[in-house]
Amino acid sequence: MKSLPLAHPLLPLNTFSPKLHNRINPNNKPFTFRVFSSSSSSTSEPVRHEYKAGAFDELFLNVFRTKMVEEVGWDSDKPGYEGLIEVANRLVMKNKTNSDTKEAAVRILRSLFPPLLLDLYKLLVSPLAQGRVAAVMVARVTALTCQWLMGRCNVNSVDLGDGSSCNSGVFVEKCKYLEESKCVGICINTCKLPTQTFFKDYMGVPLLMEPNFSDYSCQFKFGVHPPLAEDDAILKEPCLEICPNATRRRELAINSDQCPKAS
Repeated sequence: MKSLPLAHPLLPLNTFSPKLHNRINPNNKPFTFRVFSSSSSSTSEPVRHEYKAGAFDELFLNVFRTKMVEEVGWDSDKPGYEGLIEVANRLVMKNKTNSDTKEAAVRILRSLFPPLLLDLYKLLVSPLAQGRVAAVMVARVTALTCQWLMGRCNVNSVDLGDGSSCNSGVFVEKCKYLEESKCVGICINTCKLPTQTFFKDYMGVPLLMEPNFSDYSCQFKFGVHPPLAEDDAILKEPCLEICPNATRRRELAINSDQCPKAS
């Protein structure tokens, strides 16, 4: 570290005589100051912001759970979100086929809305501007009211089938429902497929949901038609690494390229 000479900071340079210098500095050493600098090579990593529950979140959870319990005919002893996941598991176990599970999940979604509201939305709103108005509206409502279920999310722009783009997407940073259920089949048959069906058939808004089973994010694309089931690669995903059933199959050396609950 190099020292730099400096005149007395309180006196102008033209009054700084040798005689005065000797009184101030009898040892005749130059005044010095030092500048210290430090640099850190810390790398910044992206921070995932956790969703903080709002005032109405408990109400939304209780209403949704009540409707699910009515459909399943059973309730968990566990409170809150943990109990909701157990009811979702029972919904899958109760039905003989995945089609039955999807139909039951659609009934649950329909029961959350007054029937007349859905009919009027499909009749009056969904035709506006080739469906763009309805798609943008449901995207914003989804982002505002469903974070208690999915976790932190935000509205984003998505590409539509005609090549244009529209702010009718919702990006979920890390889906709480998928993370807590630990199951591809529960995600597909109680969320993705029934939600796509509900918005298209009962609100007149096409929807494609693209869950990412690697990082648990999910992209909603309102206004975009989903592919046929045989062409949807998401429906052929294997079990999650954290899936309890997948762990048991690995212990028994049973190979499976697809989640049994999703097939």
